[in-house]
Amino acid sequence: MIVTTDRLILREFVESDWPVILAYQSDARYLRYYHWTGRTEAEVRAFVQMFLAQQQAQPRTKFQLAATLRAGGQLIGNCGIRKKSPEAWEGDIGYEFAPEYWGRGYATEAARAMVAFGFETLKIHRVWSWCIADNVGSARVLEKVGMRLEGRLRENEWFKGRWWDTLMYGMLEEEWRTNHG
Repeated sequence: MIVTTDRLILREFVESDWPVILAYQSDARYLRYYHWTGRTEAEVRAFVQMFLAQQQAQPRTKFQLAATLRAGGQLIGNCGIRKKSPEAWEGDIGYEFAPEYWGRGYATEAARAMVAFGFETLKIHRVWSWCIADNVGSARVLEKVGMRLEGRLRENEWFKGRWWDTLMYGMLEEEWRTNHG
């Protein structure tokens, strides 16, 4: 499966992607909003293997794709949409990008493409996502793709010695079609 945008090619993961992922997942800026305090080769290899296994599922319900630059093919992150079951009427999106590519609109571009894939190809009714409330950049991405803030869960995540609030976002198919009809 391949999804293209103006500047990105979202493609299936391959086993050899792990070193690039390990590099950006080891960056302190990346780790700030994750439970992890560091990443090992074994953990990242398992992370990639999870995506490889998802590609083989029949029927497939999880579409996490490697985000690469159209110019040069450099892997810079990933983005995807997941349904809980083949019959599910909603899907959640998630993304992560190497910190050196933050602030350039790549996450928004990839997320927008996966939202479109959810509504157009998967025929789902609702797309949702969440982020740590302090992660202003991630919240901005969700808002830029047209999602609405649906709620704030207070202190519902515990990691790195403190409680974190999370923000819940969602978009209905009708809202998406109104803006992308």
